[in-house]
Amino acid sequence: MPPRFILTARLMGCAGLLAASAVLAQTPAPAASTTQRATIAGDARHGTFKTVQGEVTVVRGNVRSAALVGGALMASDRVLTGSKSSAALTLKDGTVLAVGPESSVDLSTFDFDPTTQDGNLMVSLARGSLRMVTGLIAKIKPEHVKVTTPTTVIGVRGTDFIVEESP
Repeated sequence: MPPRFILTARLMGCAGLLAASAVLAQTPAPAASTTQRATIAGDARHGTFKTVQGEVTVVRGNVRSAALVGGALMASDRVLTGSKSSAALTLKDGTVLAVGPESSVDLSTFDFDPTTQDGNLMVSLARGSLRMVTGLIAKIKPEHVKVTTPTTVIGVRGTDFIVEESP
């Protein structure tokens, strides 16, 4: 029986992911107000939403909220996207995640020390598609970066790849 996921380093294939990545590369996030910058500087965020298109929800514990450009992503948060929706975000180590339509992605584990550049990253894809461009954790210790699906654990050895999971 073939695996239920497709892993590829090609840049073609997931239009929603490529659109989110293209927007991420071309559209700067709006400048945060002084109050927002103070809040951002004082919070323990692990990542920041850079683009949000369509219906994108962050689930933190039992609280669901709309994802916003400039909004925080924390370890153990879940990102849900609706049909024709996508999001791109950057983690503190420089890892970029582009979440495609009708996806469910958990930032299961994220630990990063910017001084030593040591850390661990695990992302879980329950359904949908995810493009990942790895950051410092994978460059220094690729064995500390994993992507899981319901049927597979993927050890990261590349720097740019797409994972799809179909129910």
